[in-house]
Amino acid sequence: MSKRERATTDEPTEQEGVSPSEQLLFGGPLRYDMGWNTHDGSFLELGLRAMVARLPGLVAMSVRLAHRADPRALRVVAAAEIGRGVVQAIGLIAVNRVLSHLLSSGDTVERLRGAAPAMTVMALAALIGALLRSATTAGTGRLEPKVARVATETYLERVAKVELAAVEDDEFHKLLDSAQWGAESARRMIKFCTEVVNALISLIAAAGVLAVLHPVLLPLLSVMTLPSAWSSLTIARRRYVSFHTWIQHARAGQLLGRLLIDTQAAPEVRVHGVAPFLLRHFRAMAQTGEREQTRLARLAARTGLIAAGGTGIAAATTYGVLGLLLWSGAMALSVAGTAVIAIRSGSSSLENLVVQLNFLHEESLFVADLDRLCTEADRRSIPAGGRDLPDEVREIRFSDVTFTYPGTDNEPALKGVDVTIPTGRTVALVGSNGSGKSTLVRLLCGLYAPDSGTVHWDGVDAAEADRAQIFSRIAVVAQDFFRWPFTARVNVGIGRTDTPSAEELLEAAARYSGADEVIADLPHGWETLLARGYKGGHQISGGQWQRLGIARARLRDAEILVVDEPTSALDAQAEQRVFDQIRNLAADGQTVILITHRLHSVRHADEIYVLDHGRVAEHGTFEQLMRPDAAGPPGAAGIFREMYLTQSRAYQVADVSLPAQAGRVQAPDEAAGSTGSR
Repeated sequence: MSKRERATTDEPTEQEGVSPSEQLLFGGPLRYDMGWNTHDGSFLELGLRAMVARLPGLVAMSVRLAHRADPRALRVVAAAEIGRGVVQAIGLIAVNRVLSHLLSSGDTVERLRGAAPAMTVMALAALIGALLRSATTAGTGRLEPKVARVATETYLERVAKVELAAVEDDEFHKLLDSAQWGAESARRMIKFCTEVVNALISLIAAAGVLAVLHPVLLPLLSVMTLPSAWSSLTIARRRYVSFHTWIQHARAGQLLGRLLIDTQAAPEVRVHGVAPFLLRHFRAMAQTGEREQTRLARLAARTGLIAAGGTGIAAATTYGVLGLLLWSGAMALSVAGTAVIAIRSGSSSLENLVVQLNFLHEESLFVADLDRLCTEADRRSIPAGGRDLPDEVREIRFSDVTFTYPGTDNEPALKGVDVTIPTGRTVALVGSNGSGKSTLVRLLCGLYAPDSGTVHWDGVDAAEADRAQIFSRIAVVAQDFFRWPFTARVNVGIGRTDTPSAEELLEAAARYSGADEVIADLPHGWETLLARGYKGGHQISGGQWQRLGIARARLRDAEILVVDEPTSALDAQAEQRVFDQIRNLAADGQTVILITHRLHSVRHADEIYVLDHGRVAEHGTFEQLMRPDAAGPPGAAGIFREMYLTQSRAYQVADVSLPAQAGRVQAPDEAAGSTGSR
């Protein structure tokens, strides 16, 4: 398409210059290039012919959703709409009979008496039509919310099963955004589909009457509606393209508004005086979006004016032809009166059909986005089934594993890593921030697959294994574990959603982590809602949350426990208690993967792996790594020892009266490192 041709579409061909707010807050423009020649979506087919051709498919789509939601309500609506169409046709025929009697020669009383039966039919048709309309309203009222639920469940069910890489992909998130609109569009499609069917039946009734009265009137009826059809389609096309172009920008603007009322951000918003900053940029983002809406409104006004002129010309032509037929004697006055009513009824039905069909088509585009999301989610879903893991795994072995996070141009997070995790032992992963510890654990949990190399559970490659079995054998206590906005009972019990958590199991898990003290202090115990902003909501500290997280993992009772900075928010006594419990778990045969910056806590680990810039720099027992000649790759020897001694020096005890003791390093059990994030 040439530049000139593209300009005729009235669509923006280039993105506006990025606003200062977009650049500062989000690093660049938040708009997608949705030119006609770059998107393979169905809005490319927004033409009258294509719309009419797709009518059966659109109606079928609505019917399928409605049938899944409530088959009985669907049958009521269908029967009512067919009945309304039949009643309207009968009403038009009755109108013709009334006019024939009233405009005939003879006594007025006789003419009224002759028209009375037809007038009775007209009244009954109006009454029955009103009753059927009421039935349709009640039926669609039942269907609409159910269809929205079914459509929402459809995509939520699929999205919950996609790979973690898809969730972190911005293009997939764009599909998620539009799919959420698709669920509401599916709801609105029910109403529009009902209106389309009703308008179509009414049009058929009016067209049938006109065809009987005079064939030339039928094409004139169509010509009257073409301008409004063109107007509706053009405006719908612009709205849809604009929606997809600006969808991420709109989400970012909403984010700024939510941050002002977010309970987590509220303290910093107030202490640091962030509110004016957020409001200023919210206003700037909103004004940028308003300019786009103003552009659409200006174009819609121009298009509507052109369409109104075309409709006026078509209407004048139609009634001019009708006048010629009367003047030439080709049509009786009574027939002309019926024709006027039929033209008005048919024109109204045809215009309503086009408008409702356009609404239906526009909503179907968003439902098609939902379908695309479901298709993409199915393509990127975690495979079901696979090879069974051994009943008793002896070791998990990482062999020459390299991994780079999808969608990044960064260095690989892991580079040729070899790690062996014997089951029933405690294995510690240590290293500086960004060294690859948490990435290695994500591969262990089956959340990602290596770019190269393998992860074997004994002889079973994790890439071929049943992922559900991998998940079932792992429990995670992460530093940033999710704080569910539910009751304390659910926050612990959600570790075993597949089976009901017995009260004694909850209590045991709480005692294990020290969360029993937290529960005892809550106003409603286990039933306390841990979410401020809701009725009865309660807030607890980070350390209390961490105890609940540890209880959650304990309740899961998995074969492998991954502990990632489990004590960062705990006091010294609680921290020591947790590490003692972790050692007890290992003594009982549970496999423990420990990630921590507090190196004194790994002293009792059976194996320690030191990661540095995505590689294994050293590995061995605590005693081996603390030797000055600790074995490791060339140039890497002594990393763990140096890290440990650096932390220990912070806890040295200096006594000015005893200079000889000033340089004494505390015993490893006394030393504790500083808290740090991964």
